[in-house]
Amino acid sequence: MKFHPLLILPIAITALVGCTTIKTESSTSTKINHGVPGGEVVQTTKIRATVTGIDTANRKITLVTPDGQKLKVIAGPEVVNFNQIRIGDQLKVTLTEQLVVRMAKPGEKTQDGGAALVGLAPVGAKPGVVTADTYQTTATVTGIDTKNHKATLKFADGTSKKVTVRQDVDLTKRKVGEKVVIRATEVFAVLIEKP
Repeated sequence: MKFHPLLILPIAITALVGCTTIKTESSTSTKINHGVPGGEVVQTTKIRATVTGIDTANRKITLVTPDGQKLKVIAGPEVVNFNQIRIGDQLKVTLTEQLVVRMAKPGEKTQDGGAALVGLAPVGAKPGVVTADTYQTTATVTGIDTKNHKATLKFADGTSKKVTVRQDVDLTKRKVGEKVVIRATEVFAVLIEKP
């Protein structure tokens, strides 16, 4: 996911999460139609922490997770509502990732590309931000291996990737040259709320 420059607090939190063993709540859901190639996978990860310290001069916030882990994040000057943060406020970070894969209909025109959206809390409110990034790409089936239940996909940039196909999909009904549409969406939300 590509972050907007205004997202200093979320980036700091993400960086800390990436290099520590912070306890998170995570759930995954999968939607498929038996025998139909593709499907949808959604994974949601949540982090919660309480503000236990504020260093206004250095714009540092001390957070404690429900299991007692302590971490510090720096809120850059772009976090316009820093002065609204109070001891005891609850920080909630949610990352939702969605991957949808489907076969393109014969003759369907698909568009590759991406879009991003950033929403910031209004001035005077508790700090918060929501970002959403979506990217869609189309691949062409260049090989089908029915024995190992795999397909080779070629992407617009010239790269190829061999992927495993679900066992319930009958590969004898698929053809080289068919198009596969892959859309990935990430929604990242950081909210500070009163308890």
